[in-house]
Amino acid sequence: MSTLVAENITLSYGASQILHGVSLEARTGEVTCVMGPNGVGKTSLLKAIVGVHPFSGGAIRLGETDLGKLSGHQLARAGVGYVPQGRMIFPRLTVEENLKSGFACLPRNQWRIPDRVFELFPILADFMGRRGGDLSGGQQQQLAIARALITKPRLLILDEPTEGIQPNVIQQIGDVIRALKEEGQMSIILVEQYFDWAQRLSDSFTVMRRGEVIAQTRKDDANIDQLRRLISI
Repeated sequence: MSTLVAENITLSYGASQILHGVSLEARTGEVTCVMGPNGVGKTSLLKAIVGVHPFSGGAIRLGETDLGKLSGHQLARAGVGYVPQGRMIFPRLTVEENLKSGFACLPRNQWRIPDRVFELFPILADFMGRRGGDLSGGQQQQLAIARALITKPRLLILDEPTEGIQPNVIQQIGDVIRALKEEGQMSIILVEQYFDWAQRLSDSFTVMRRGEVIAQTRKDDANIDQLRRLISI
């Protein structure tokens, strides 16, 4: 199982405490959406999970694996895939080279781009020789997600995947997330401001404010209007 459990996470930047006892569960085969206004600690929580910034208290587990004891490279090997805000592709590398950069955490005998990547993102097959920096924002986002999938994640984390993306590509990315969820092989954490799009995809919601969790609910139990109000305050 690839369920992620974060318990009572605290995190500080210097003397400033950013996260105050944040807990989160992201179940296998589901999309867990983390929502809230800008600056409430959502991205800091993701950075704690993926090892970009060490957390000072609490525990994070993916299945039976204690993520808090692993380096960034070890986390990738353990099955944590991360698509950060801003995509962070390599602009001077080709699409093919960007995809192959995902091989770094895989055994050499698994160094191949799966056909499934091109089934999910067919446009990338036509752009393999094009430099990443020459792609549109939406194409770069597709490339960033595809690169993360090459690492064979058990947990896929997406930070603001619709930011600056044209509507037709937003729909395509939603279709990909839905397909990955239906395969039931990974947990997906989605940080997203586009409420209507996110709530259609998600199975549970965690709402943050000032570094704390102020609401958590399953979709079946959610009051959507109340959730909308909470994230707009």
